[in-house]
Amino acid sequence: MTAAVPAAPRAAPGTHRYVVADAFADTPLLGNPVAVFFGADNIPAETMQRIAREMNLSEVVFLLRPTGGAPDADVRVRIFTPVNELPFAGHPLLGAAGVLADAGAHGQVRMQTAMGTVPFDLEAGAGAVRVRMVQPVPEWGPYEHADTVLRALDLEDSVLPVEVYRNGPRHVFVGLEDYAALSAVRPDLRALEPLPDMAVNCFAGAGTGSGTEWRSRMFSPAYGVAEDAATGSAAGPLALHLARYGLAPYGTWIDIHQGVDMGRPSHMRARVTRDGGAVSRVEVGGDAVIVARGTLLV
Repeated sequence: MTAAVPAAPRAAPGTHRYVVADAFADTPLLGNPVAVFFGADNIPAETMQRIAREMNLSEVVFLLRPTGGAPDADVRVRIFTPVNELPFAGHPLLGAAGVLADAGAHGQVRMQTAMGTVPFDLEAGAGAVRVRMVQPVPEWGPYEHADTVLRALDLEDSVLPVEVYRNGPRHVFVGLEDYAALSAVRPDLRALEPLPDMAVNCFAGAGTGSGTEWRSRMFSPAYGVAEDAATGSAAGPLALHLARYGLAPYGTWIDIHQGVDMGRPSHMRARVTRDGGAVSRVEVGGDAVIVARGTLLV
């Protein structure tokens, strides 16, 4: 059952109310923070971009009324990094779902994004909200600048082919042998910066043989993020990348831990389902917890 999205909190003219949530964490000050602004219909896009730069988080979400092109949506969202707007993103939308649950939404919330309407299932917990989303099924293929990426990471090779997946953002995946090798990666961000519209996601397995425990790190100077604590839009594609090469099972939830080397551990879960050999569903889940409320005086 879907509840109506709560009305925007009242704010004085010329001010904007926001809530900060830590996504993919059930404890404040862990996971990946996102600022969520209510009632943003009258905020121009250029102001949204300036606000995102001012907040200095990896992403900021603005909540608006749905447009006529998405009659099944409860709310429309726009997502900004400090340098650009994204058509879809994982941790910001999961955090926004947690903020809406905190404001009174329950059951399911459907968000209108530039990649279509995305449903979010909400389950209240003790201090945190458990959220599960159905992500757009990504497109994928070889990455044309794989050699440049490997040089920038000071790596000779990847355990799987270096491929790019697009579900809004473009995610390039590079595999390491183990957690120690993953933690040792020191990317040359200046070498990565000229590569447009992409994030580099390095990953390694736990080595248990089950294929369900993984760790990742994400670097994206192109999106204004040196390193990200939790990249929800990459979690689904990573599960698909691993399953396509037989390193993780289809139809089973896998656990992905990110932000460990940043002191912001995040826990993402992902599952990819096939129907007749074709990928039919990509799901990502995790917790969100509210950590701050504020008013922007502009």
